[in-house]
Amino acid sequence: MFSVVFLLALLAFSVTGSPVEVRNSLITLPMTRRLAFSNVTDLLRHDEARLAAFGEYSTHGRRDADIRPKIPLSHADFGNTFSGYTVEVAIGDPPVSYNLIVDSASAITWIGADTPYFSFSGDDTEEPVAVNYPFGSFKGTIWADDMFLDEGVTVHRMQFGVASTMGGIAADGVLGIGPTSSGLGALQNSAEQTIETITDCLVQEGIIPRSVVGIFFQPITANVINHGELSFGGTNPRLYDFTVRYTDVTTTSPSSRYWGINQRITYGTTTILDYTAGIMDCGTTFLYLAIDAYEKYEDITGGIVNPANGLLQISLQQYRQLRDLKFHVGNNIYKLIPNAQIWPRSLNERIGAGVNDIYLVVKSLRTHTGAGCDFINGYVFFQRFYTVFDGDGRRVGFARNMFTYATSN
Repeated sequence: MFSVVFLLALLAFSVTGSPVEVRNSLITLPMTRRLAFSNVTDLLRHDEARLAAFGEYSTHGRRDADIRPKIPLSHADFGNTFSGYTVEVAIGDPPVSYNLIVDSASAITWIGADTPYFSFSGDDTEEPVAVNYPFGSFKGTIWADDMFLDEGVTVHRMQFGVASTMGGIAADGVLGIGPTSSGLGALQNSAEQTIETITDCLVQEGIIPRSVVGIFFQPITANVINHGELSFGGTNPRLYDFTVRYTDVTTTSPSSRYWGINQRITYGTTTILDYTAGIMDCGTTFLYLAIDAYEKYEDITGGIVNPANGLLQISLQQYRQLRDLKFHVGNNIYKLIPNAQIWPRSLNERIGAGVNDIYLVVKSLRTHTGAGCDFINGYVFFQRFYTVFDGDGRRVGFARNMFTYATSN
């Protein structure tokens, strides 16, 4: 959090000269998530709209028995019920603090949804920009100004969007940490070009040595606020065990436009999803599988879709019989233990469920395998494994964290 003293210090620097900067080091920012949802439909609406944004959402191929609640994909009112993980930055002269949603599927950083942008040092490039999100949208122009990430860390003349119109955003804007390619199409006069990401800018200024972003999330609990950490320039060994193991970004479209990987998924000893491409996305809550893989998981676990919320529900006896869900990535295996496959029971009241009800966090993409995006490893995966996005190496890495085998759900 930026303190009043820090903002006053930044104001002083903007008048007297540039602050001393930390060069070639790891930059870490705390992340905060407020659980601003009143029922699971809020989360599903967010996720399903995000699937639509990935371009692979379909309502075809659904089994009659696979009943789901009718969830409209309108974005108009959803930003007020879901805020995602946010980080705080300061921009301009005088420096103004902004809380930005961290989005791993977008390369564009922008502000102005809540706190207005005002700065004596900003330059309007007059390049129109527009982005549609599952949680809202914005239109505006690209500006250049100084961005302050932490005490003594300044990104000079960072390019970002300033919204003139926006809707459904429950924050001041978005911090895009997606690969540069995920920003294609946002610039209205230059659809085949994009602006540099925050990570690109940090590397070019020599503030960090590599285009690497590390992500750590705490599991969702009954507390109002959950914390995480975003690191630029490398990984934070305090937050994971042993070694980060990497896999190349997939070449399969459309997953290749994002932080996409190839993986195979097994349940116990049964393969439910053959080796295929999909997306790592911290902005999606659940784990989504191609419909044929989802149906195998549904059958083997014995889960029954609850028509009130669309989640697979199991009994206590079925929970005791759950097996590990294994993600085979390269030569490595990452396991979601049974407890990691269920909705946190401490949050059952928030979704209108009984205190002892047990729901699984695996959902259907509603497209069959072979669509180019056959899974989305969402927040339920990120909270169990420290995740690294390496733009230089075009690869994604994983390591066990302190919550990999936690039974907090």
